[in-house]
Amino acid sequence: MKKLIVPALAAIALAACSQNAQNETSEAANAVAADTAATTSNAVGDVDAATDRALGSAEANLDNAGANVERGADRAGDSIENGLDRTGAAISNGADRAADATGSALEKAGAKLKD
Repeated sequence: MKKLIVPALAAIALAACSQNAQNETSEAANAVAADTAATTSNAVGDVDAATDRALGSAEANLDNAGANVERGADRAGDSIENGLDRTGAAISNGADRAADATGSALEKAGAKLKD
């Protein structure tokens, strides 16, 4: 009920005013509406700019995270490769020593057979 009384009183008060007062009131209302529109437009622009900055920052952070993961994977791959190289060298050296020992044992066995 109170919500209806205030606009009704405003309409009655406006009707009682002179044409000049009504024109000035209308101009003031138009100025308020224009200010509101400009403020809203500025607020939308500010929100758009803030959103663009936030998205740009998030994109940069994701790019950095991807680069860090890639570097970590490269280092892990290099470490595995180095470990495999060392393992291969150890196996090769062990096989060479085994072959040398076998050859030596065969030579000794052959020498004993000659005697």
